[in-house]
Amino acid sequence: MPAPLDFVHADWPAPPGVHALQTTRAGGDSGGPCAALNLGSNTGDDPERVAANRARLRAALDLPAEPAWLRQVHGTTVVDAAALDGTAPEADASATTRAGVICAILTADCLPVLFCADDGSWIGAAHAGWRGLAGGVLEATVACAPCPPSRLLAWLGAAIGPAHFEVGPEVRAAFVERQAQADVAFRRRSGDRWMADLYQLARLRLAALGLTRVHGGGLCTYADAARFYSFRRAPQTGRMATLIWRD
Repeated sequence: MPAPLDFVHADWPAPPGVHALQTTRAGGDSGGPCAALNLGSNTGDDPERVAANRARLRAALDLPAEPAWLRQVHGTTVVDAAALDGTAPEADASATTRAGVICAILTADCLPVLFCADDGSWIGAAHAGWRGLAGGVLEATVACAPCPPSRLLAWLGAAIGPAHFEVGPEVRAAFVERQAQADVAFRRRSGDRWMADLYQLARLRLAALGLTRVHGGGLCTYADAARFYSFRRAPQTGRMATLIWRD
């Protein structure tokens, strides 16, 4: 029998009725490199096991609906989660004002970012790997909110940490050329290699928008192999889900 599911619950002062969390790899039916709660369908895992894992997630959380899964491409497209018809559109963020609709992001090192209005009237979720983050996926998601950024809260889920995210000069340039302050999020390693801090880069982008109530961050998917999947650590691996919905 699978182990119990384990979650990282969002540690933010969201209003009552807003539910936000990230799954870990514990508690599912997948085997091999995708063991155990793999929720990603594009991982080489048995589709029946993925479906069983998604069903177990719905049951464990008593979800009001199937999460609005996306076909993520490291871009900046945001879709209305309430308008999806069960198919997974090509997008990297979703948002909604409708109760009972679940915004969902799949990751295995990339940074999942959840949003909600301070009165709970709007929620969103963004997949912020370095390409999407540099390209403006957070800005695109915040732009969909029906209120100013000062009324939004954000939560940063588990992602690859700055001690393990080595990048080349092109990654640093993608951020620094757009926002000079981003230089503080890079630490030179050797030669032209840099260690990048996705959490700090996200906070800088959000602060520039006027969104300062940012919570979470600090959990490293690469360092904690027992709890999290990591694409950098093992290119064939599963995916965690980060979910947000409201009553």
